[in-house]
Amino acid sequence: MNKQMFFLLAGIFLLGGCTLAPKYTPPKAPIPAQWPQGGAYKAAQEVAGAATVPKLNRQEFFADPKLQKIIKMALDNNRDLRLAALNVEKVRALYDIQRAELLPSVNATGAGGKQRRSADLIAPGEPRTVEQYGVNLGIAAWEIDFFGRIRSLKEQALQEYLATEQARRSAQIMLVSGVAEGYLTLAADRGNLKLARSTYETQLSAYDLIQRQYELGLATELDLRRAQIPVDTARGDVARFMRQVAQDQNALNLLAGAPVPEDLLLTDLNRVAPLKEISPGLSSEVLLNRPDIVAAEHQLKGAYAFIGVARAALFPRISLTTSVGTASDELSGLFGSGSGTWNFAPQIAMPIFDSRTWAALRVSKADRKILLTRYEKTIQTAFREVADALAVQGTIDRQVAAQKSLVHAVAETYRLSKERYTQGIDSYLGVLDAQRSLYAAQQGLIGIRLAKLTSQVRLYAVLGGGGD
Repeated sequence: MNKQMFFLLAGIFLLGGCTLAPKYTPPKAPIPAQWPQGGAYKAAQEVAGAATVPKLNRQEFFADPKLQKIIKMALDNNRDLRLAALNVEKVRALYDIQRAELLPSVNATGAGGKQRRSADLIAPGEPRTVEQYGVNLGIAAWEIDFFGRIRSLKEQALQEYLATEQARRSAQIMLVSGVAEGYLTLAADRGNLKLARSTYETQLSAYDLIQRQYELGLATELDLRRAQIPVDTARGDVARFMRQVAQDQNALNLLAGAPVPEDLLLTDLNRVAPLKEISPGLSSEVLLNRPDIVAAEHQLKGAYAFIGVARAALFPRISLTTSVGTASDELSGLFGSGSGTWNFAPQIAMPIFDSRTWAALRVSKADRKILLTRYEKTIQTAFREVADALAVQGTIDRQVAAQKSLVHAVAETYRLSKERYTQGIDSYLGVLDAQRSLYAAQQGLIGIRLAKLTSQVRLYAVLGGGGD
């Protein structure tokens, strides 16, 4: 009987190895093989020495030790990332449940009892007390996976788990880049606040000087009112940037999951350690390693597996209930001298024509087309994001250089305008215009420097973030 059971189980496992799911073939990426070229992009030789993202880890790219500590805080404490990790854990448990469906569920029950019989009902020499023990070992409704329905469900659950894991990776990359951008934005706004305060103090000194001249009759009231304009403008900007700095810090604390110590924050962008230059390489195939694209491909593979589930629903489902029982009048004979029985109860569920079953198959095929289109759109979106970041990288240095030159030119104009006003050659209007232009140019330089740094972070993120 043991041999019969062995051959039965072996045959079931051998027959249950096939599925009706279509074979997955990776679709061709619907994007150009090479990155865009032109005046807005750096030539290949200009970035040949830069590190490529798959070889660049986070510690290499974010060289600033203070920023590294804040990123570590966020990875440990951020609740959104924690939720993403818990979702992975949940989906993994669901996959384990689905995988367990391939194996039989074995149940064992045991029973025992004593019975005292009347002396009138037994033969001479027989004991009046009878002990009886029994055990039953059974397999409850085990579906034999002839057509791969359960295997396809297991494959679908596996792909869902893998997609969720990639979603966690994507969330981590977005968190790291978000922390870096928040850190840089806070430094830039602190620089703007410092500039606004410096401008306010300078203009207040100039206003006080003109006010004394006005009181002595050496300056007109028009000059006094014109001198008041930059004072009030700078004072309003001080309040505005104080608010922005507070909000930036609140946002960074939220990303970090805890208040960021003051000694880890910068006073302006001039103190930021340079970010390492990176390049996507020559081929756009690097995008296929991006977590959101990998996740979309796993979802597409899951759709292929679900077609196998829908196809298997058109065929019979065979379940087997098997049990073996032993009984003995004595405990010592339970596994030796006791009697045993084997019971096999196969159940076959034959499908009949059901429009819902065929509709489910059509739905599964439509889902595959939808997920294929979504996968292709994800690749195209990623290509556009990288191309935009490369366009910034190819032009931002020229913009920074132009803005620095502008700041220098306007600063000289402001100096010369003050000298001409002091000498009585021009009115204070020329000084006011030059000061306003200088203040705007200095703010613009801070903004462009921030744009350069955040564009580097953005390129790092849209290329998939490299490794840890």
